[in-house]
Amino acid sequence: MDLFAHGRQAQIEREAPLAARMRPRTMDEFVGQEHVVGPGRLLRRAIQADQISSLIFCGPPGTGKTTLARVIANSTNSRFVTLNAVLAGVAQLREVVAEASEQRSLYNRRTILFVDEVHRWNKAQQDAMLPWVENGTVIMIGATTENPWFSVNSALLSRSRVFQLVPLTEAELRRVAAAALADRERGYGDRVVHLTDQALDHLVHVAGGDARSLLNALELAVETTPPDEQGTIEIDITVAEQSIQQRAVLYDRDGDYHYDIISAFIKSLRGSDPDAALYWLARMVHAGEDPRFLFRRMLISASEDIGMADPNALVVVEAAARAFEQVGMPEGQFHLAHAAIYLATAEKSNSALGYYDALEAVRSERDDEVPNHLRDANRDKQGFGHGEGYLYPHAYRDHWVVQQYLPPSLVGKVFYQPSDQGREGQIASRVAGRREAQLAAALEQEAGAEDYLTYTPERPGEERWLARAIDQSSRGLEEIRRGVFEGLTIQRHSTVLDLQAGSGLLTWEALRRVPEGGVWAFESDARLLQTLREQAERLEPLSRPIVLAGELNDVAPLLEAGGHPSSFDVVMGRNVLSRSDQWPRRVPLLRGLLAGGASLSLCERWPRASQRLYQLVDHSALADGLVARWQEAEEATYRQVEDPMVNWEPDDLVKALQSAGLQEVRVEPLVLSTPMLVTPAHLERWFGDGAMDRPSYAQQLAHLLTDTEIAQIRLLLGQALIGEPVPWSRTVLFVRGVAQAQPDRELH
Repeated sequence: MDLFAHGRQAQIEREAPLAARMRPRTMDEFVGQEHVVGPGRLLRRAIQADQISSLIFCGPPGTGKTTLARVIANSTNSRFVTLNAVLAGVAQLREVVAEASEQRSLYNRRTILFVDEVHRWNKAQQDAMLPWVENGTVIMIGATTENPWFSVNSALLSRSRVFQLVPLTEAELRRVAAAALADRERGYGDRVVHLTDQALDHLVHVAGGDARSLLNALELAVETTPPDEQGTIEIDITVAEQSIQQRAVLYDRDGDYHYDIISAFIKSLRGSDPDAALYWLARMVHAGEDPRFLFRRMLISASEDIGMADPNALVVVEAAARAFEQVGMPEGQFHLAHAAIYLATAEKSNSALGYYDALEAVRSERDDEVPNHLRDANRDKQGFGHGEGYLYPHAYRDHWVVQQYLPPSLVGKVFYQPSDQGREGQIASRVAGRREAQLAAALEQEAGAEDYLTYTPERPGEERWLARAIDQSSRGLEEIRRGVFEGLTIQRHSTVLDLQAGSGLLTWEALRRVPEGGVWAFESDARLLQTLREQAERLEPLSRPIVLAGELNDVAPLLEAGGHPSSFDVVMGRNVLSRSDQWPRRVPLLRGLLAGGASLSLCERWPRASQRLYQLVDHSALADGLVARWQEAEEATYRQVEDPMVNWEPDDLVKALQSAGLQEVRVEPLVLSTPMLVTPAHLERWFGDGAMDRPSYAQQLAHLLTDTEIAQIRLLLGQALIGEPVPWSRTVLFVRGVAQAQPDRELH
């Protein structure tokens, strides 16, 4: 580049719009999209490790798709090339590929190709990209405002990771505005600009999550407002309203927003929310949607979602549609609103879906002949007796008579399931009673017919890789895993912390659920830690969990020292609290690892509900008095007020977690009974000297029993249990809660 070209480029950059000048250059400057590039997320780790694979960014305008691609360009050692799919075609792509091949062969340097508006390329143009993405000549980053699953070839999608970017929050937009006003080089930091709070609120609200729209409005406000006598550019609410008068409604009648918003409208009708229904309806009408399309969708909803619960719904929508044709816009909006409000407030029933069950039966069952009494008697009554035996319902009381109308192979089959809503609730019992009468009559006719039953055993649904990772001898582990994840909402981009990871029972399942997020696993046992790390080594580097050694007390310092996230979206684990008799002190440590709004899901043992040994054997060999005192002595060990291992109840856990700042805390017990093979080592541990900090079972019994009595109990247990699997019962507590969200911090 010569001096003149360099000067022209510098002038272009100086005169570029504020939104272009303020485009972030590094990850530290990037605002928003924490679910994609937040600490610990897959994409951030990939950028930091310079291990980018082909990517597709999709989302509304102004959310940072192009910006994120440029940040990647500034953070990687690869060559970065940009194409706009609106302007570039296969010829330009071939030029890029040729240069990329040369760079790869001569300098072993990768090429990242950013394709803006990638959905604009047709199938042939997208197919032209495939072989070069496949062999690694180029790494593609595509940006699109459309749904990539509809606008991008499936072959290209299968070779790319897709990240959805969302509109920025108001707090994030405030950070963008603050940065533009403070930056002396690219923004307005060299001018005295006073932006009132009311003006900022208006700009942020009307921008609607679009950073580009916000910056464009801010630029117009600053550049068109002359400074006062003190040199201050005063931007008040009047200037702000003139700078960004109306928010553009995100709606494309042929694109993804069209389908998303009509889906939201129909689901609001189905969910009986008239406020939401009117909002989505207004949004579509405001964006220019065809009212006839809206009426067609409401006609469908009137039968699909309301049906027999309120048959008038179909009549009302049809009448409103006809009235609209007579009136037109804008007054026709009353008819749209009338129909929407009626559907949203009507009783609901989806019993019409029974038709599709009948359709499935038609497809899957054999084609039975029409029963003789239902056949047309007008043509073949004389020759074949068609129609004989038909009972004319109007000749009977209530205009109904017991009669079978289904083919013989479908006798008793039910397709229509009336709800208990509205008018349909009034006919449900009548329909059920008539079915019972028809079925009873049919069974009497077929009395003596042979009934064949088949049985297929249930197959476990666990994947093989998971089955190898857990101890198959303990069925209880599967129940624990299922209980920890039950009701837990984990996003694909979430960060998950597994405390006391053990053999990875929870780690591997969490890893499968967060392909664009990350999993951190802590374990203190050296043997289990080694096993976890060996299993992790078999995965691709960016797909591995991060396995660290340490107890709960060590977690926060180790995370900080390693540059890992300090808080997580989900924290889970087994026996994180109850493994220590100082568990109340561990609760604040646990809370410190939860981000605002994060979920906690633990499985904790409940020592007070442990298996009692006296319940495992026949007591007939012992004296009656000894049996009673043995039971009393063992139960007393679990009622010791001074023993912190057993002196707490589930309610104590709830109170401790609530005090630490968790909401929606609940504790659910589960009794597990799994076979345990009792060995001489167990007997020795029970009746030995105990550990330094805990007395043994025998030492606990010694408070009420003599040494001779304890010896008799040991002999009985040894004779009855050693070498035999016994049903060992234990109670675990599933502890769940949500951390209170922290208030947004705004930059000014």
